[in-house]
Amino acid sequence: MATDDYLSFLRPAEGERSIAIDKGERPIPVLLAPLSGVTDLHVRRIARRLGASAVVSEMVAAAELARGDQEAQLRAEGSGVDPHIVQLAGCAPEPMAEAARIAEANGADVIDINMGCPAKVVTGVASGSALMRDIEGATRILAAVRGAVRIPVTVKMRLGWDHANLNAPDLARRAEGLGLNAVTVHGRTRQQFYKDRADWRAIRAVVEAVAIPVIANGDISTLTEARTCLERSGAAGLMVGRAAVGRPWLVGALAAGLAGRPVPTLSSAEKAALAIEHYQGLLALYGLRMGVRHARKHLAAYAEAGGGLDAPARMRLLTTTDPAVATHLLARAFGTRDAWAMPDTSEEAA
Repeated sequence: MATDDYLSFLRPAEGERSIAIDKGERPIPVLLAPLSGVTDLHVRRIARRLGASAVVSEMVAAAELARGDQEAQLRAEGSGVDPHIVQLAGCAPEPMAEAARIAEANGADVIDINMGCPAKVVTGVASGSALMRDIEGATRILAAVRGAVRIPVTVKMRLGWDHANLNAPDLARRAEGLGLNAVTVHGRTRQQFYKDRADWRAIRAVVEAVAIPVIANGDISTLTEARTCLERSGAAGLMVGRAAVGRPWLVGALAAGLAGRPVPTLSSAEKAALAIEHYQGLLALYGLRMGVRHARKHLAAYAEAGGGLDAPARMRLLTTTDPAVATHLLARAFGTRDAWAMPDTSEEAA
């Protein structure tokens, strides 16, 4: 799916039927979800290159971006990513609107509003999924962001705060009424965090409440699950999160399968090269000290996806500060150790 295809999915031409109603005319988009501390610039570039319909930045704190925080700016960076989608999180309309204006001025094609993050550090400051407990406050934020920019605006939410308050359809209707372009729904409540299975059928209530596209999210890791989720939810598109960590090729593979195209297969050497490209990109983006810190969760996921490291080697991969050692061990994880020889370093000699 090209950039223009995804943007037209969000904003159909005048007189064109909504893709949420008439889904058979275009490929079903499959997006890489915004994952805090995970969907950095380089993994987004890789996933998009490998066929993801679109990719979303990791969550960017609006207040930090508005005051020029350097790390927030790096999280919102989108060079080489097309379309460039920035997800913003915050609890007040004014900083959210200002951050949206900054993101648009810096080249964002779409603003996504986070009303779904369940993390306590986020909900504790009345952001993320905590906004589903304050629908009026959430509505003010939606209105402020929509009024601040000309580009498409979307919102990501959960089914509700808990099962006694499944208010996603209400919030989605408000978003549609304010002129937002799409809604993504994770099929759990905030109180579930990531427990149990995502309830894809419950997303259908949101689909039936609005005419704008609804994207389903939660527990999609195979083509069979993708098709089942679409059938049960009635959604117009899919978003894949945790299943793609350590497997940035997954989103594009699902998009190809749903479109009836051959699902690309990657060799172990190709997967190793992608993991190494991602690792080295993080070091280039953040510098050695911060890049090593940001890389650790990715290294753990790549080690699991490759499956070629024993416990001591895996621990070494996660703790080394030597890029050459990490590169060698990533290659070993995917069974391609001969391509990257182990450097003779004092760390390894010790």
